[in-house]
Amino acid sequence: MALTRLVLSNFRNHRDTLLTPGSGFIVLSGDNGAGKTNILESISLLAPGRGLRRAALGDIAQQGGAGGFGVAATLDSGVEIGTGTQPAAPERRIVRVNGVSAAATSLGEWLTVLWLTPAMDRLFAEPASERRRFLDRLALALAPGHAHHSARYEAAMRERNRLLGADTPADPDWLTALEARMAEHGLAIDTARRATVEQLGASLLGQSDGPFARAGLAIEGDDARDLATRLRAGRSRDAAAGRTLAGPHRQDLAVTHLGKQQPAQQCSTGEQKALLLSIVLAHAELVAARTGRPPILLLDEVAAHLDPMRRAALFERLAGRGQIWMTGTEPGLFDEAGAATRLTVRDGAIHTV
Repeated sequence: MALTRLVLSNFRNHRDTLLTPGSGFIVLSGDNGAGKTNILESISLLAPGRGLRRAALGDIAQQGGAGGFGVAATLDSGVEIGTGTQPAAPERRIVRVNGVSAAATSLGEWLTVLWLTPAMDRLFAEPASERRRFLDRLALALAPGHAHHSARYEAAMRERNRLLGADTPADPDWLTALEARMAEHGLAIDTARRATVEQLGASLLGQSDGPFARAGLAIEGDDARDLATRLRAGRSRDAAAGRTLAGPHRQDLAVTHLGKQQPAQQCSTGEQKALLLSIVLAHAELVAARTGRPPILLLDEVAAHLDPMRRAALFERLAGRGQIWMTGTEPGLFDEAGAATRLTVRDGAIHTV
């Protein structure tokens, strides 16, 4: 699984950028603000979801441009996928696969993209919603239908909350239908998350101690058992609270540093980054083993805070694992990476090293 062609149009500071990447390591170096992470973000939008920055669509188009943006790619399978917006509707996302309109949730059928960014270093200090989002990204790589179930569940829950918060009594039959929909899709969400945690946890547990911390994983919080019944019984409570208080949207991903038997949120910043890196690497290997297609990895500033030994260990582990995009301000950070496509980014322009 790799991109053989990537075209950005009016995407942040990239007015008209064309890349024809090869397989293996692709190193993007340049000053802060040059547009390195923008390239990674564009690739992340070729998968379901809002990308690695979770930016509003209207904020992505290049300032001073026509008001819309486009990202188009050709996969090594020959499939062409693209996404973007039009000037007349800057907040409406358009997705096309081989020139035909498609749902954003269907992108997971064609491309699996995983990423690690500096902003994720705060994952274990953030609210549970951020860890659920991280877990859902992991689950999506193993179960492409996960995005569909998540979107349907959220839509049904929003409508139920709206009805319960209205000034007039809600139609009980319509509430029952919405709760049945939440139970159906909630069960699929819960099943995919637990399967991901079980498989990934087993993979992490079986690894030897090395330069990266081993992580233990578990799901905490509510589940989807008898959800329709519990939602029906909790209507008055949920109406008073102004939100739904039962269901998989209340879950959390618990991470433990196995070597220290310590919750991730109590670990040092460096240990937390090592745990995240360990999870992402193990997950990429798991996806490759389960699907036969190594995912595309986007690693933003991944080498900046690693010592030379850990950098060398990282590149050794990643070698031959598919297409891996990495950014850094200093090209020397990637000397141990060996053979790689090395590009310099300056003010939204690409230069071959």
